Amino acid sequence: MVDPSLFLDYMEELGVGFVTGVPDSQLKSICEEVYCRYGINSKRHIVAVNEGNAVALASGFHLATGKLPLVYLQNSGLGNAVNPITSLTDSGVYGIPMIFLVGWRGEPGVHDEPQHIKQGAITRELLSLLDVQSLVIDKGLTLETLKKRFADELLPRLAQGKSVALVVRKGSFEKCKGTFLAHEEELGREEVISSLALDMGPDDFVVSTTGKISRELFEFCKNSKPANSSHNFLTVGSMGHASAIALSVALQHPEKRVWCLDGDGSALMHMGSMATIAVMKPDNYIHVVLNNEAHESVGGMPTIAGEVDLVSVALGCGYRFAKDIRTLDELHDLCVGDLEKPAFIQVFVGTGSREDLMRPDTTPQQNKVAFMEAVQA
Repeated sequence: MVDPSLFLDYMEELGVGFVTGVPDSQLKSICEEVYCRYGINSKRHIVAVNEGNAVALASGFHLATGKLPLVYLQNSGLGNAVNPITSLTDSGVYGIPMIFLVGWRGEPGVHDEPQHIKQGAITRELLSLLDVQSLVIDKGLTLETLKKRFADELLPRLAQGKSVALVVRKGSFEKCKGTFLAHEEELGREEVISSLALDMGPDDFVVSTTGKISRELFEFCKNSKPANSSHNFLTVGSMGHASAIALSVALQHPEKRVWCLDGDGSALMHMGSMATIAVMKPDNYIHVVLNNEAHESVGGMPTIAGEVDLVSVALGCGYRFAKDIRTLDELHDLCVGDLEKPAFIQVFVGTGSREDLMRPDTTPQQNKVAFMEAVQA
């Protein structure tokens, strides 16, 4: 295994002067080391809202300084980064070199969640198609070996104005000595989801974002409200797109009330969807953002949601109602049936979840079929 502090020392030796990206659980120790060393949202490190944005930030840094940037991301995020990699940084366009640190979820032969299987199988092939030469880091690799292989295989590419990637297998980095601070709020996310689910009627449908939110909704409905479990579309992967999925469902079924249970990182990742929702004006749509100011499902690195007034964003886009909620009394006083819609509700919650939190016991295909049958009935 590689010591994350020594790894960043090596990156600095190579001339890396800026780090940006979207967190990944397999890169947790690196993210923690970056946070401890450079802080968050500084000239040295920015947590980007999406991976394409990270590539753009890295490109701007190189243009301004001539130095190398390091971009960290989960391999699923390569989809967001393909456009700027091919049309901005590619050697046939501007030739902006950068080092990608890619968490390898869904690696062939390694058990993982279904949303990672396809991306895991094509990760290295995709990087090759993008003309980004890659080197795999695993727990048997020492830092000295990594340095030698990097110098032999990847440094010449960087000198040619091409980007390179380090593809990281699970357990490749040692634990960091630092950690992220918990975000304290009166409300817990699971408590809020349970309260909202109890208020939903028989013609209410939910599209929930990927990660802990969908898992908590699934467990509550399975144990406490089984009759409505088929009314929940538990989005796996596709981070940032739950609100758009919910919008289309709401437009096609105006007689049903449709909720989107979103996270702050997800809402920020594709915030333009809020403008589309507002312009379409669905009067049966409720958009709930559970804001714990963290990418909790992939390690806990802070988001920038604590610095962004999402209620003002929603109102500025054209939502007919928007409100912040911080207490259970405020949540209980909210009469969703009387709200002008589309409505935006931001609930501030703390970080943390139970270790025994269930995972869905249905496949994504089974969830899709059940949801389609229920919503079309």
